[in-house]
Amino acid sequence: MIKNVVFDFGNVLVSFDPEYMTRQYINDDADVALVSEVLFDRLYWDKLDRGTITDGEVVGQSCERLPERLHGAVADIYYNWIYNIPEIDGMRKIVERVRQSGRGVFLLSNICHYFADHADEISILKGFDGCVFSARAGAVKPEPEIFEYLCQKYGILPEETLFVDDNAANIEGAKRFGINAYLFDGDAVALGRYLDEIL
Repeated sequence: MIKNVVFDFGNVLVSFDPEYMTRQYINDDADVALVSEVLFDRLYWDKLDRGTITDGEVVGQSCERLPERLHGAVADIYYNWIYNIPEIDGMRKIVERVRQSGRGVFLLSNICHYFADHADEISILKGFDGCVFSARAGAVKPEPEIFEYLCQKYGILPEETLFVDDNAANIEGAKRFGINAYLFDGDAVALGRYLDEIL
């Protein structure tokens, strides 16, 4: 029996779209493409997820690769991206349906300290029973250590837990740990039908 549902964040609860986030501060299409490619480079974000690079280092190293005229925008984009992540249609209702069913609702995300520090400002996360942020956990998905951290921190059993993520490798990692998993493709209606069958 599923007693807990664990959601990923980016591209599950919200849309994580670097160009969209960049376009809130830059209008020129070429500059949008350039800044979003540099600022959201996995070179930095993989380290952010592990907590091994600071926000200032990301901004500074990004600026070193970009024209000076864009430096101010880089800082604005980075320190405000958490406010430019629109919810995926239907996912708020999914979360509320799970909560009303009496199941535990949790977050498990590969995400940085900066987000973790401001997570209480993210509307869709209000009311979650617990959140695990990789930078604070000291491990990232799909490593087994982060699933172990989740289960131990909140006292949940893998076999009683469903994990929803958009990344196939993370789904496989959860399954190897014994957690039930659902690969999300952006279709909240399909997820809702699946949850109706198992909850």
